[in-house]
Amino acid sequence: MLSMPAMVSWCRRWLPVFVCAIAAAAQGAQQGDKASPLTGPIELLWPPSRYPNGAPLAIGAEPEDRPNLSLYLAPGDGPHPAILVCPGGGYGALARGHEGHAIGEFCQRHGISAFVLTYRIAPRYRHPAPLLDAQRAMRTIRARAAEWQVDPARIGVLGFSAGGHLASTLATWFDAGSTDAEDPIERVGCRPDFAVLVYPVIAFDQPWTHQGSKRNLLGDRVGDAALVAKLSTASAVTAQTPPCFLLHTGGDTVVPAENSIDFYLALRRVKVPAEMHVFEKGQHGFGLGGKDPALSAWPELLLTWLRGRGVLTAK
Repeated sequence: MLSMPAMVSWCRRWLPVFVCAIAAAAQGAQQGDKASPLTGPIELLWPPSRYPNGAPLAIGAEPEDRPNLSLYLAPGDGPHPAILVCPGGGYGALARGHEGHAIGEFCQRHGISAFVLTYRIAPRYRHPAPLLDAQRAMRTIRARAAEWQVDPARIGVLGFSAGGHLASTLATWFDAGSTDAEDPIERVGCRPDFAVLVYPVIAFDQPWTHQGSKRNLLGDRVGDAALVAKLSTASAVTAQTPPCFLLHTGGDTVVPAENSIDFYLALRRVKVPAEMHVFEKGQHGFGLGGKDPALSAWPELLLTWLRGRGVLTAK
């Protein structure tokens, strides 16, 4: 039996995580998570032939230790634009239905090849494992672009909630690859050509921080002020950050809109092209928007933005 002080401490630590997970699960149920099949081949990002001990930082050989991609390749002759999709879940779960496979199917219908990322999460994995998985995924898509009929100069990243934090980290923590790497995929750059951030977690050092994502990602290093500041990704924006599309709602009480606003203002300060939409109403975790007449309009806004940037060349 926990004492009252212990009970209060436990609630403060874990309640935000449960709120985020419940919101994701509820939204997924409304939009058919269980009915969303895992389609397309599963591609291991760290093949055993080259990485017999598993992915970097791997602590086992279970499914949760093996990050992978689910492929939704656009039909017809390419090269097609592509998007790496990072589902949310507070870095402690993955909303692979309405923020993963439903997005893959949507992209596929509109001539975009989508690659849904299953990245490593807490409690088994902390930073930098999710980022390593996202960087490896971007390198893999670009390295195998010809095989998958993808245009290597039109590959973006799309993330929701904590997956939006991962996407924003990829958009600010990228490199050109290691020219002397033994693995040819590691020689390829991991900078996305554009980023789409949907109700993203951005700040780890502000009153509107989503504490569950912060704890799950940092674990015992949650008190490391320098790391916390570094992973507040608005502070990492530079003129080399790719163009961004941001989406949030004023009614989001789980991950407040200040997260997107911070990132957007950081982009403006260094003149990186950006577009942001903040809908008045709507709760966290709405995915493609469901039956809401306002929120369900955002996918078309995104397609319009992609056409305007030359990522999509036909309606």
